[in-house]
Amino acid sequence: MSAPDRKETEVRLMLETPHPVIPPGLAARATERGARMQRRRLIARRTAWLLLAAVVVALVVWVAVAQPWAVAPSTTTPPVEGF
Repeated sequence: MSAPDRKETEVRLMLETPHPVIPPGLAARATERGARMQRRRLIARRTAWLLLAAVVVALVVWVAVAQPWAVAPSTTTPPVEGF
Protein backbone atom coordinates (compact mmCIF):
# COMPACT_ATOMS: atom_id res chain seq x y z
CA MET A 1 0.00 0.00 0.00
CA SER A 2 1.46 3.38 -0.95
CA ALA A 3 1.43 6.42 1.32
CA PRO A 4 -1.56 8.25 -0.25
CA ASP A 5 -3.66 5.07 -0.16
CA ARG A 6 -2.81 4.51 3.50
CA LYS A 7 -3.83 8.05 4.43
CA GLU A 8 -7.05 7.77 2.46
CA THR A 9 -7.86 4.51 4.19
CA GLU A 10 -7.25 6.04 7.61
CA VAL A 11 -9.52 8.97 6.80
CA ARG A 12 -12.27 6.68 5.58
CA LEU A 13 -12.02 4.60 8.77
CA MET A 14 -12.23 7.74 10.91
CA LEU A 15 -15.30 8.93 9.00
CA GLU A 16 -17.05 5.56 9.28
CA THR A 17 -16.79 5.44 13.08
CA PRO A 18 -19.65 6.95 15.09
CA HIS A 19 -19.27 10.63 15.85
CA PRO A 20 -18.71 11.70 19.45
CA VAL A 21 -21.70 12.94 21.41
CA ILE A 22 -21.88 16.70 21.74
CA PRO A 23 -22.74 17.91 25.24
CA PRO A 24 -26.14 19.56 25.56
CA GLY A 25 -25.98 23.34 25.76
CA LEU A 26 -22.62 23.54 24.02
CA ALA A 27 -23.91 25.95 21.38
CA ALA A 28 -25.51 28.19 23.99
CA ARG A 29 -22.32 28.28 26.06
CA ALA A 30 -20.22 29.01 22.98
CA THR A 31 -22.58 31.82 21.95
CA GLU A 32 -22.51 33.32 25.44
CA ARG A 33 -18.71 33.14 25.57
CA GLY A 34 -18.41 34.74 22.14
CA ALA A 35 -20.73 37.57 23.16
CA ARG A 36 -18.66 38.12 26.32
CA MET A 37 -15.46 38.27 24.28
CA GLN A 38 -17.01 40.78 21.88
CA ARG A 39 -18.17 42.99 24.76
CA ARG A 40 -14.70 42.92 26.33
CA ARG A 41 -13.05 43.80 23.03
CA LEU A 42 -15.53 46.63 22.48
CA ILE A 43 -14.88 48.02 25.96
CA ALA A 44 -11.11 47.74 25.46
CA ARG A 45 -11.31 49.49 22.09
CA ARG A 46 -13.48 52.31 23.47
CA THR A 47 -11.14 52.71 26.44
CA ALA A 48 -8.13 52.93 24.12
CA TRP A 49 -9.84 55.59 21.97
CA LEU A 50 -10.86 57.53 25.07
CA LEU A 51 -7.29 57.40 26.39
CA LEU A 52 -5.94 58.54 23.02
CA ALA A 53 -8.41 61.44 22.94
CA ALA A 54 -7.41 62.45 26.49
CA VAL A 55 -3.73 62.42 25.51
CA VAL A 56 -4.42 64.56 22.43
CA VAL A 57 -6.44 67.06 24.48
CA ALA A 58 -3.70 67.22 27.13
CA LEU A 59 -1.08 67.79 24.43
CA VAL A 60 -3.12 70.57 22.81
CA VAL A 61 -3.65 72.28 26.17
CA TRP A 62 0.05 72.01 27.00
CA VAL A 63 1.04 73.44 23.61
CA ALA A 64 -1.44 76.31 24.01
CA VAL A 65 -0.18 77.18 27.50
CA ALA A 66 3.55 76.54 27.25
CA GLN A 67 4.10 77.62 23.63
CA PRO A 68 7.27 75.52 23.24
CA TRP A 69 8.07 77.10 19.86
CA ALA A 70 8.56 80.57 21.43
CA VAL A 71 12.00 81.73 22.54
CA ALA A 72 12.43 81.48 26.28
CA PRO A 73 12.87 84.79 28.09
CA SER A 74 16.34 85.61 29.27
CA THR A 75 16.85 84.97 32.98
CA THR A 76 19.94 87.18 33.31
CA THR A 77 20.07 90.93 33.05
CA PRO A 78 22.21 92.59 30.43
CA PRO A 79 25.48 94.13 31.61
CA VAL A 80 25.21 97.70 32.79
CA GLU A 81 27.35 100.10 30.74
CA GLY A 82 28.01 103.79 31.09
CA PHE A 83 28.49 104.13 34.85
